[in-house]
Amino acid sequence: MTAKKLLVFYFLLLCQIILAQNDSVHKLKEVIISDSNLKKFSSSQSVIHFNDSIINKNEALLTDLLNFNTVLYFKEYGRGMLSTVAFRGTTASQTAVIWNGININSQMNGSTDFNTISSANFNSISVKAGGGSVIYGSGAIGGTVHLNNDLVFKNQFVNSLKLDYGSFNTIGVNYKMEVANEQWSTQLSFTKNSSTNDYPYLNSYNWKGIQRWNQNGQYDVMGLNANLGYKINNNNTLKLYSQTSNTDRNISLISESEAKTKYVNGFSRNLLEYVGFFGGLTANAKAAYVFESYNYFPDIESNDHSFGETGSLITKADLGYQFKKAFELKGVFEYNKTNGSGSGFGTHSREISSGALLAKHSISKRLLYELGVRKEFTTNYKSPVLASLGSTYEFSKMYSLKMNFSRNFRIPTYNDLYWEEGGNPNLKPESSYQAELSNVFLYHDFTLSQTAYFIKIDDLLRWIPGDKGIWSPQNTDRVNTYGTEFLLGWAHNKGQHYFNANATYAYTVSENRETKKQLFFVPFNKTTASLGYSYKRVAVNYQFLYNGFVFTRSDNDPNEIIKSYTVSNVGVDYDFTFLSSFKLGFQVLNVFNENYQSLENRLMPGRNFNMYLNLKF
Repeated sequence: MTAKKLLVFYFLLLCQIILAQNDSVHKLKEVIISDSNLKKFSSSQSVIHFNDSIINKNEALLTDLLNFNTVLYFKEYGRGMLSTVAFRGTTASQTAVIWNGININSQMNGSTDFNTISSANFNSISVKAGGGSVIYGSGAIGGTVHLNNDLVFKNQFVNSLKLDYGSFNTIGVNYKMEVANEQWSTQLSFTKNSSTNDYPYLNSYNWKGIQRWNQNGQYDVMGLNANLGYKINNNNTLKLYSQTSNTDRNISLISESEAKTKYVNGFSRNLLEYVGFFGGLTANAKAAYVFESYNYFPDIESNDHSFGETGSLITKADLGYQFKKAFELKGVFEYNKTNGSGSGFGTHSREISSGALLAKHSISKRLLYELGVRKEFTTNYKSPVLASLGSTYEFSKMYSLKMNFSRNFRIPTYNDLYWEEGGNPNLKPESSYQAELSNVFLYHDFTLSQTAYFIKIDDLLRWIPGDKGIWSPQNTDRVNTYGTEFLLGWAHNKGQHYFNANATYAYTVSENRETKKQLFFVPFNKTTASLGYSYKRVAVNYQFLYNGFVFTRSDNDPNEIIKSYTVSNVGVDYDFTFLSSFKLGFQVLNVFNENYQSLENRLMPGRNFNMYLNLKF
């Protein structure tokens, strides 16, 4: 697309009146985010925040929360199976997942499986659209998902327990304990989500005329979190975050004649953080160790399996200085060392050092800008110089304009570099240039934002067949991604009546610059919406999701598509006000019994049910 066409495209968007969502600027209580860089250096980009109350209204796994409340598109290999994301038309490895300020995308495949993460393990979850590699490194091209554990230093002793039971013998347990005073803060949580997952396939029968069902789809996801904070004094704080998870999951069969397989993976993350304030100087030091592993069993009746594991030592130091109230400058220094071994890629190590400089300047109460630059150093690849520049101008209390420009990248993974056979140690990082322009409107109880963006991606990694039929990754594709996003939020109180409505809409074009074809598994259109109403002890809510069709082949064959689908959920709960809170709730999921799938031959369940008990004491 030429610059002239892009300009015409953008002005056409400004002439439209479309209602969509904003749970981002939602009229909710203030969310304190543990990742200070997200809070301080993202003013020129769109950020959506979810707190406990929103997280608890959705199903347990992170896919469900983000799928029904954001513009992210998810590709699921069946309910509870592998779940990968496409953000602004990019690939699954071009969305970075950030845990308390640390990038945790897999070193083996570069992405994150969102069905291995329980939303309930975090008290705030944020989604930032657009490039973020200057701050967060590899993979932050389409956007970033932030998982935060916020430690609050005030007198409190709170316990919460949520029990779920639903169709297909689905069981959920989540327990949290928060104990704190003005010097100590402790959080402990345990989650378990499991299901036999044996749902029938709608309108699908085998050759004998018997209805097919989801065979070998059992899963069990367990997680344990422990977070501790100690305030040495008003200017010095130590924090320790620890998270362990294990996912034991069979892989749903496509046909009854297939062998039954199993995939077991887990991770352990430990992070020690120091925060210090010395007048205008701020110091933040992090040391983390992140371990991940998987075991794949091609036949669950046998112990034979393939495996892979990586351990990463991450050290990070942020030094910031506040010049009066108008200007802040921060230097970020990071060193990562990863050791990995596996049956598919052997044993390898790599070290990455990086330095970044961030700045934010409020020229006036209405105008600010922020900029950043980053450079990485390693022997595995040649890193480009990354940069970002953003600005926000508040024309009035009702209207603000945001602009952001950035260069971002994604490094080759262990699988890309070292896979036996086919790995390519001569790969270059994927590189992208991005520009976006956002209009934000505030009027009484309404918030509406509209963003137009353009991303140019070079050296996209793609596995292609080579000599002797061996597949190997190459820097082959060049892609242009452009589109628009709308976010709408509304909340209103009238006496004891509380109303809220949220919606999102995304139009996405992600095309190969040579063939002019849309990338497969990128929908042109996605819409979500939610409505909520509460009165005294009763609350009801409704969720809506629409995914447009997607191509499943790079040649955009109209006969090779996954059709568009709509899914609706409804829920109601009643608070008996026993203890601090005693809520009993009931949900109907896929209430209109939609027959749908997001991946070929990976059918999702029809209408199903969930009931829950939520206690606070």
